[in-house]
Amino acid sequence: MFYHPKDGHGLPHDPFKAIISPRPIAWVSTRDAQGRDNLAPYSFFNAIASDPPQVMFASNGQKPDRDNTKDTVGNARDTGVFCVNIVSHALRDAMNASAANAARETDEFALANLAKSEAQGIDCAYVSDAPAVLECRVTQIIDLIGDTNIMVMGEVVGVHLADACVVDGAFDVTKYQPLARMGYMDYTTVRDVFQLQRPK
Repeated sequence: MFYHPKDGHGLPHDPFKAIISPRPIAWVSTRDAQGRDNLAPYSFFNAIASDPPQVMFASNGQKPDRDNTKDTVGNARDTGVFCVNIVSHALRDAMNASAANAARETDEFALANLAKSEAQGIDCAYVSDAPAVLECRVTQIIDLIGDTNIMVMGEVVGVHLADACVVDGAFDVTKYQPLARMGYMDYTTVRDVFQLQRPK
């Protein structure tokens, strides 16, 4: 089958997100100008550079009280910082709970019954039990094609690693089993790892 996205796919469910999968999840924590913490997952997320390390996440949708966007983007725009909390398989239910479309003043850490810690280099909270956390400073916020599509880019200025996940000098993802987003309401967990050596 072939289709032009602008004309529709004709299927009961949109296949686009299922095609581009699995996608890592940025569990983004922010703090608003009033000091209220926010936490929400974004699966349009990835690393985009390594020197200096940089990441991006994109938000689709809006809340009526956030000027055509969501709390996460609004907070990052207002404060210039955010944290990316890496989601382990063990934290899947808490991550899902934090995806609720809650009121602006809601603290999703409390909503999902999560302990929080204070970032070391930026004014932001992070998920205490996350296997890794990236403290980020906003470098660019870009309006994408579409009414409510916004990309946030940030430089990673601090990195937290769970000691139990550092094995023989390497960060071992099998120790926490990263959660990834598939299409629809489907997720997967990384458990199997293999190596391929690049040709010389």
